[in-house]
Amino acid sequence: MRSAQRTAAGRGGYIGPTALRCILPGISAFLLSVLLAGCAAQGLEDYEPSVNPPGSAVPQTPLPQPLPTASPSTTSGAQDPAIAPTTIRDRTAARRLRENSGVTLQWIGWDQRGFARVTVGDDGVYRLNAAQPSFDGVGGMSLSGVVTEIGSDYFLFDGRIVIVGTPDAERYCADNRLWRFGVTQNRKYWRLREFEWCDELTDYIDIYF
Repeated sequence: MRSAQRTAAGRGGYIGPTALRCILPGISAFLLSVLLAGCAAQGLEDYEPSVNPPGSAVPQTPLPQPLPTASPSTTSGAQDPAIAPTTIRDRTAARRLRENSGVTLQWIGWDQRGFARVTVGDDGVYRLNAAQPSFDGVGGMSLSGVVTEIGSDYFLFDGRIVIVGTPDAERYCADNRLWRFGVTQNRKYWRLREFEWCDELTDYIDIYF
């Protein structure tokens, strides 16, 4: 027993049983800390951070998309509650407007009329969409909006008028407002009464009946 204790002590000399009982717990704690430190170091060596290579795209989490909503044209019987029904002061004139025979802008020509489509919704609103393309396929004229009032020799149009590329290729006119179309001298068309609404040129926009 003493020889084993001397061998374990090495150069430190003889270690008694009481001393061994005091030293062994400390040695065990030290060895445990060394082992844990080694494991931790090995874990750091094996760890590879998830970093994208330079220049690669960083994956993004897709944002939630809004639910689709139905457009007014696809909703059964849907009408815009903000638009009042068209005021009809002359039913014969209202019928003529619904059954019109086209639209022209003098810069494009009178020989080949464009279309002027008038529809009446369940809400009693007259809607007007018209267009006349230029013969060369570049530019043209268009109207889009609602008719707010129809009289015996006039109607009021609340909407947008656009003229593009006529009579000059670089010309562009567009405005959204309340317009007046009127019949004068018993002619068979309503003519826009704002003649120089865009620039110094005079525009004759006519809708025929």
